[in-house]
Amino acid sequence: MLSLTKQFLRSQIQVPPSAAFSTEVKRHITLYQHPISPPCRAVIMAAKLIGVDLELKLVQIKDCKTQEFLKINPLKRIPVLDDGGFLLSESRAILTYLSDKYGKDDSLYPRDLQARAIIDQMFYFDMGTLYQAMVDYWNYCVLKDNPHDEERYRRVFGPLNLFNETLGVSKFAAGPKFSLADVSLLASVSAIDAIGVDLTKYPNIHSWSDRSQKMVPNYEEINSKGVEQIKEKFRAWEDKFRPKK
Repeated sequence: MLSLTKQFLRSQIQVPPSAAFSTEVKRHITLYQHPISPPCRAVIMAAKLIGVDLELKLVQIKDCKTQEFLKINPLKRIPVLDDGGFLLSESRAILTYLSDKYGKDDSLYPRDLQARAIIDQMFYFDMGTLYQAMVDYWNYCVLKDNPHDEERYRRVFGPLNLFNETLGVSKFAAGPKFSLADVSLLASVSAIDAIGVDLTKYPNIHSWSDRSQKMVPNYEEINSKGVEQIKEKFRAWEDKFRPKK
């Protein structure tokens, strides 16, 4: 039985159950980003899933080369995470860092080496193959204001076919369970959709996208603004250059 003194002290101090066992101080976490960037949106989606509150700081793409921004990231790109002074760029590195450090469990990025390796495999496929094909077309044609390049455009289809085949034997990108790989690929595929690629021609991707969107809290709120910016920029370029079919 508690002594009268201990009973009195306990009655005077209201301690939330979670706080009673927490020794970690809540840190200030900032994300330098722009909504048009799929990798930036991937980080925001992952943070929502993990339960991390981010302060979003808007960075215009053209400002990534300024001396001020170079102090934040010498690689001249967004997103950049600032976790209490620890600076980290590259979206997929940020995703895994947030999950490992702040995740309540390892469901999005398992500690099992083989499960994790498959997620990493899909990260690299996304970064170096699927998203890269889209970015190559976008940068050359839309950002540099060049006419439509059919060869670059066709390069987008090969990775989509590969991903569609992968999803024919797997519910999600890296297996039967939703993971960070799906978050990264979801941001990329939404950008490909925004430049007019008909995803209904890839039924497995189309179904996967619907499933994955439902897994992300506030998906439309996070993704729609950036996707619409891509569409607007693409439509303006298309009106000028791309032949009508």
